Amino acid sequence: MMVAIQDSLPPYDVQQTPTEPTDAALAAGGDRRAFERLYRAHVGRVYALCARMAADRALAEELTQDVFVRVWEKLASFRGESSFGTWIHRVAVNVVLNRLQAEKRDRKRSASSDDEDDGIAALPARPTAPGDRMDLERAIAALPPGARRVFVLHDVEGFRHEEIAEQLGITSGGSKAQLHRARLLLREALNA
Repeated sequence: MMVAIQDSLPPYDVQQTPTEPTDAALAAGGDRRAFERLYRAHVGRVYALCARMAADRALAEELTQDVFVRVWEKLASFRGESSFGTWIHRVAVNVVLNRLQAEKRDRKRSASSDDEDDGIAALPARPTAPGDRMDLERAIAALPPGARRVFVLHDVEGFRHEEIAEQLGITSGGSKAQLHRARLLLREALNA
């Protein structure tokens, strides 16, 4: 299994180092070295979140860059009411969701009704060799986008259904239904 323990911790379990509030304040004032320290401290976790939500490593790299550009632009709005790790996590979730929603709108605009499916990625074909098993990362990546987002936000990142509903613009019941669907599909894929 490729999921690292650190990557599976909820965002509120991230320990804030004593220098983060100082580095955040210095970076907000334009100190690039302070921003680099913050970047190095958080880039791995941001990338892991982007990779899980986007299910595409190349897109995750691009999204990670976008997150840190956004963080640089918004540093002055960090008030220190929560840990810097929690704040940057929220920025990352918003950047990923905005990008995925924009791509979905673009696909809908450019798709003709005759030659395009409904936009939900199908599960990959079952492995042909008897010993082959789909690993968890591939199984998560193969989930339909809505189910994958809810699964990552709830089971990996530790958000409550009410928070997920607010972030995704759905009901908490819809979040619960998507999570149930994701778990069923994962169980099927991993037992195949």
